[in-house]
Amino acid sequence: MTAPTLYSEQDLTANPAPLGLMGFGMTTVLLNLHNLGLFGNSAMILAMGIFYGGIAQVIAGIMEWKKGNTFGTTAFTSYGFFWLSLVGLLVLPKLGWAEAATSGAMGAYLLMWGIFTAFLFIGTLKMDKVSQFIFGSLTVLFLLLAIGDFSEIASIKWIAGLVGLICGSAAIYAAMALVLNEAYGKTVLSLGGKSH
Repeated sequence: MTAPTLYSEQDLTANPAPLGLMGFGMTTVLLNLHNLGLFGNSAMILAMGIFYGGIAQVIAGIMEWKKGNTFGTTAFTSYGFFWLSLVGLLVLPKLGWAEAATSGAMGAYLLMWGIFTAFLFIGTLKMDKVSQFIFGSLTVLFLLLAIGDFSEIASIKWIAGLVGLICGSAAIYAAMALVLNEAYGKTVLSLGGKSH
């Protein structure tokens, strides 16, 4: 009689984080170019919000779940649905399905996302420096956008646009660092090591 053999399963699935980061980063950059007044809130931003910022991030979140990454699952799935809900807030009133959100309601919506992001930022203190920067700047972005809606002061939204541009660019950098570092098998773009 032979002893039972123990099999260990090796995870050979791809890292979903670059997809989630790129979906978040590119959509954030484009929306904040709008916040800076460079172009209107057109179908281009709405389409990015649905497909890349929204659906692609939800897919990345589900893939993170498969890898057992609670942080990645929560972040990517939540922000994917953030983009889908934001598009809903803009489109539903135009379709006559709901009243348009007031500035106060939008402020409350953005404040809740800011609080959520602040908690995720605490989680990044155990991660690399670029992740800390992304979530730290995103917390500031949501709070500025909320204050901009509550106060209806246009210059605050413009400042938020600058913060959003920087935050989104950092997410794009992180996505490309993960892809290139894996492709080359070495550090091509640094993520700033681990925090202790």
